[in-house]
Amino acid sequence: MFSGITDFINNLQADPSGTLISLAYLAVCILFSLILHECAHGWVALKCGDPTAKMLGRLTLNPAKHLDPFGTICMIFLHFGWAKPVPVNPRNFRNYRRDYILVSMAGIVTNLILCIASLFAAALLSKVIYPADVIAYARKSGLQNNLLDSYHFLYPSAISNGVFNIVPFQAGFEWAVYAQRLFLMLAEINLALAIFNLIPVPPLDGYRFLDMFVFKGRLAMERATMNAIQIGFMFVLLSGVLTGLLSTANKAVFGFFSNFISMII
Repeated sequence: MFSGITDFINNLQADPSGTLISLAYLAVCILFSLILHECAHGWVALKCGDPTAKMLGRLTLNPAKHLDPFGTICMIFLHFGWAKPVPVNPRNFRNYRRDYILVSMAGIVTNLILCIASLFAAALLSKVIYPADVIAYARKSGLQNNLLDSYHFLYPSAISNGVFNIVPFQAGFEWAVYAQRLFLMLAEINLALAIFNLIPVPPLDGYRFLDMFVFKGRLAMERATMNAIQIGFMFVLLSGVLTGLLSTANKAVFGFFSNFISMII
């Protein structure tokens, strides 16, 4: 986290306006992604017979109802984090094991859907942003995924000649560049949330899914044990031990998705 804070300060000093714009983009993406993640849990739980989240006012887009301060800070500086878990009472489920699994996976599935939908939107915007000759070259060379670069916009020929040239944009469509950056950041944030929540550590969704799908509820822990594991996991996150592993996983999956979706460009 501390390296992320240092990078932010350095970027702010080097490019104040650009850094603040990126921070605004990041804030919008985090708010939207975390809120929909938690609402998905509550909505699926309601459909499975449990109205707890609805009665407690958690089926809302109000950020104050969902955001966890520390989890949000981690999301900004570590690019993975969490919100306040939606309260669920499994005793209300119509089919306990099936519904428990569905509710556990609802947030992750929602984030993956948002990631893929955002990449599709970014790919469609590429057709507006880039001149026909750039798109034709990218298709011919199989490098369409280079046009889904939210930060550098590198010309595809840079791959072959080693010179990084800025892509010429279509005049009058600068708005599309900013829109594409927003969609690509939204895709990255949602993928990071999905992968992070797959970690089988309480209270993350991966633990609930593993407990019920694989072990059929036999991983249940006492509250004191679960709290101790959560505190230990916090220290692991702050140490940066998982940062490299999660970053590698995010890049690999994002690369797979972008390579596939870029075929529509």
